[in-house]
Amino acid sequence: MSVSGRIEKALEAAFTRVGTSDSPPRLAAGMRHAVFPGGARIRPRLTLAVAAACGEDEPALVDFAGAAIELMHCASLVHDDLPCFDDADLRRGRPSVHKCFDERTAVLAGDALIVLAFQILALGSTQPQRLGALVTILARAVGGPAGIVAGQAWECEDAPDVGLYHRQKTGALFAGASMIGAAACGAQHDAWRQLGETLGEAYQAADDIGDAESSVEALGKPVGRDLAFGRPSIVAQFGLAGALQRFDRLVEEAIASIPSCPGVNDLQTLIITESRRLLPKQHWQRAA
Repeated sequence: MSVSGRIEKALEAAFTRVGTSDSPPRLAAGMRHAVFPGGARIRPRLTLAVAAACGEDEPALVDFAGAAIELMHCASLVHDDLPCFDDADLRRGRPSVHKCFDERTAVLAGDALIVLAFQILALGSTQPQRLGALVTILARAVGGPAGIVAGQAWECEDAPDVGLYHRQKTGALFAGASMIGAAACGAQHDAWRQLGETLGEAYQAADDIGDAESSVEALGKPVGRDLAFGRPSIVAQFGLAGALQRFDRLVEEAIASIPSCPGVNDLQTLIITESRRLLPKQHWQRAA
């Protein structure tokens, strides 16, 4: 099965295994709307890529770990789109959850997806001795001290720290994705933190560039939000040329940070190829 097929199968299984027959219909529908159909699934793809590079021995556990990461990401998008934050009408080319349903349903759907991520790790664990590391990695990637919750909270501050904002809002979950892929294989996961954090910074740089230069049709979500809301942005801080240079440097640093592993060459090639897709099309040649 392809990587994409494995991720979608695990996400569907997450909803099936916890059951939604007793769930309020709007909540169940809101949760599914947030997850299916998905976007590029970049974070779970990173999880599976790291696991493959480490020589995965439990594919089912890896798949559930990747699905847990994606559920956390989807939950963060639901909350990010809320009127109290971005007030975004579109996500992935469709109405955002609060626009399709209502704000109360969106808040609860995001909360439920966070809990579901932990549920599927527990239900899908084929290696109980690895569960502690998996849960700890996921919690740290999301929690208040330095996870995506903290990253979102920087938008509530009068003088946000741009570096911390990006490392937490974006880099934390990328770090979690890479580390959880290694941990699902029983590999030493701390060594993979730097790869995820650096890729997360590169992704955020590309996202800032897209927000400044791309279109609603290309991104499937509103653009120009950083400027409209006065949010921290690499483009605002360094200009477009500086943002592009920073993106290039971060991709190089990510490749250099890959720990020694059986599949290091394949992973390096994959990162080079996938990084091209992050930028608006007019800049694809730069990352080729």
